[in-house]
Amino acid sequence: MKAPWQLSMVALGLLTNQVNGIPLDISDEDSVREAAATIAYGLMRYYTGNNTGDNPGNLPDPYYWWEAGAMFGTIVDYWALTGDDSYNDITLQALVHQAGEDRDYNPANQTLSMGNDDQGFWAMAAMSAAENRFPDPPEDQPQYVPLVQSVFNEYSMRWEEDVCGGGLRWQVYSTNVGYDYKNTISNGCLFNIASRLGRYTNNDTYLEWADRVWDWQVERNLITSRLELRDGTHIDNVTNECDSIDETQWTYNAGIFLHGAAVMYNVTQDEKWRTRVNGIIENSKSVFFPDGIMHEQNCEPYSRCNIDQRSFKGYFTRWLAHTSHLVPGTSEEIRPLLEADAQAAAAVCTGTSPGEFPGHPGTGCGFQWTTDGVHDNWYGVGEQMNALSAVMYMLIPGYEGPATLETGGTSESDPSGGVSDDSKLPSYAPITTGDRVGAGFLTVLLCAGIVGFTSFLILG
Repeated sequence: MKAPWQLSMVALGLLTNQVNGIPLDISDEDSVREAAATIAYGLMRYYTGNNTGDNPGNLPDPYYWWEAGAMFGTIVDYWALTGDDSYNDITLQALVHQAGEDRDYNPANQTLSMGNDDQGFWAMAAMSAAENRFPDPPEDQPQYVPLVQSVFNEYSMRWEEDVCGGGLRWQVYSTNVGYDYKNTISNGCLFNIASRLGRYTNNDTYLEWADRVWDWQVERNLITSRLELRDGTHIDNVTNECDSIDETQWTYNAGIFLHGAAVMYNVTQDEKWRTRVNGIIENSKSVFFPDGIMHEQNCEPYSRCNIDQRSFKGYFTRWLAHTSHLVPGTSEEIRPLLEADAQAAAAVCTGTSPGEFPGHPGTGCGFQWTTDGVHDNWYGVGEQMNALSAVMYMLIPGYEGPATLETGGTSESDPSGGVSDDSKLPSYAPITTGDRVGAGFLTVLLCAGIVGFTSFLILG
């Protein structure tokens, strides 16, 4: 039964969006490519970083920096799957420009709000570029795999054995809200890039780190015996222990560990990873696909998903699709889910809102895929990314990646990158005697002014 808000939303949709969505025949690759191209156009119309005077790689408000990295990771896969290079130039520009001064996806203009997960989504986009043999940057510019290795090295420096027995904090700097939280998505970014770097470079050190992250998540009950992926754990700043757990399950937490586990199985052929892959799939089917179509169960039924959360389903779709490609046999369970999602997502790409959707009228994608083809009047980067992923991964059976250095990867390894976090914090000139004298003089003047004004009020 639909909740009352859902019924009113459907009724509104019936009045405003009575078309049938973007045409899609999932058995016809040309149809899939055409539908994906339409959705991708609507997505990239939100991007302003290539406008004169704007910052390459950034999305406009209200989108945060990390979601731009996620978007370009989606576009890298879009090119690899469809062959459409319409957005290659701006994607390459973004991946290079946002690498920052130290070539580690921690640019100066993002430092004071930098989360480990923010940095990780850009690193995963660069890793996808390497695995997909996306056009390499010019030789004098940051290269994909070294960028990912720089982020990995900084992650390893932030791993704290003396605080909760390990793990990454959500935030990089102690001045940021959330520094006292160790969350699954940040550690999932480390797990994901470590497994993929291990596969790409054939370096066991990265694989050992992936093992370490998984084990820590289990020890902290952030991965349960049922292969639930819980959101995170709070740090007690007195004991440096983590006992309070947020048990919320989000699609992208399940997906990022599913994909990493699939990579680990692909590399090692160790059955423990196959068991973990199977377990996450089974739990995810019951939690996120109750009626066979994906939904964000913690917020979507109540219409309270925020800007970030409205993009999670697209990442989960990506990681499900790649898992089906990396681990033989999983496609039998995953493909039916992807097919149902693709058709449901395309069916709600009917929106027209000149103030909210910049793409072709009548092709704006909604957030909810469970509304029987009725647009829910939600628009945005997340909605477009979700639908693009749902549609374009119908082409995953013909995917030729992910490449490694031994199978044609062109981005060379350089494991020496990464810098100390302390060097990223703003620095100020030392306070001199002159500064103190000047400050004292200003204080005297301010106090005299206050006294004079108060006397004026009393005497007046």
